[in-house]
Amino acid sequence: MILPDLKILDEKDKRLHQKSKPVTFPLNDSDKKMIEDMLLFLKMSQIEEERVKYDLRAGWGMSAVQLGNLKRFFVIAEELEDHSFKDYIIINPEIISHSEELIYVGEGEGCLSVNREVEGIVPRYARMTVKYQNMNGEEIKMRVREDVAIAFQHEMDHLEGILFVDKIDPKNPYKNKEFMREI
Repeated sequence: MILPDLKILDEKDKRLHQKSKPVTFPLNDSDKKMIEDMLLFLKMSQIEEERVKYDLRAGWGMSAVQLGNLKRFFVIAEELEDHSFKDYIIINPEIISHSEELIYVGEGEGCLSVNREVEGIVPRYARMTVKYQNMNGEEIKMRVREDVAIAFQHEMDHLEGILFVDKIDPKNPYKNKEFMREI
């Protein structure tokens, strides 16, 4: 595999705090290529041999804005038990409904745009129903839960110009932890 040449923006880049614009269809060739490259990069970052070879940090998801493209799309590459991947290509997403139950990542969330350790937890919905468009512009509704729900929320925040670090209370990084379930 050849690592795609992606320039991931650092958290200091102001573009990461801008709201992304809706995608219009049909997708242009550069957006299609970007989606393909993002998925390949994420998969390679999760395969140990490739991660070591290219000195990558593992990542599950990536939003177009992290590459300086202010359009409302993101991808997630979820590694399955058999080491294959389930690809999610999510365009113009909206949350239709969500659980009242809140969860958080026990070891803390990470982000390919945040190149430092961050102390604290980010409250996330345990389950959600999301409406989005696929690469052909067809509308799809999907229910996501647990890890995948967290990844969706993390990437959807990017589309709104929000980084996970923005959601951690600096004075009390574990605020309300007792009201949430750790995963």
